[in-house]
Amino acid sequence: MISALTNAATRVDSFRLDKVATAGAGETASAGQGFAAAMADMAREANQTMKGAEATSIQGVNGKASTQAVVDAVMGAERTLQTAIAIRDKVVSAYLELSRMSI
Repeated sequence: MISALTNAATRVDSFRLDKVATAGAGETASAGQGFAAAMADMAREANQTMKGAEATSIQGVNGKASTQAVVDAVMGAERTLQTAIAIRDKVVSAYLELSRMSI
């Protein structure tokens, strides 16, 4: 899970908000789209990892994949799920903190 979080943090850091603060008006919109694209890319990769683990598990049940391959795939899917849950928790926490701010 640590390596997955580090990978996600590295991607998100490439779209730092301080770049947005120094950018012009036209560049601000593209920076926002970049962050959204990074999050969409991470979600797409998570979905592919889960589907791959499911396919490997089915192959294992049918006797076409080794036990080690099934365990590796399931552990990878577990790490992906834990990363997604951690990111979701951070997003919800940030939203709750923003909703508590006075205007």
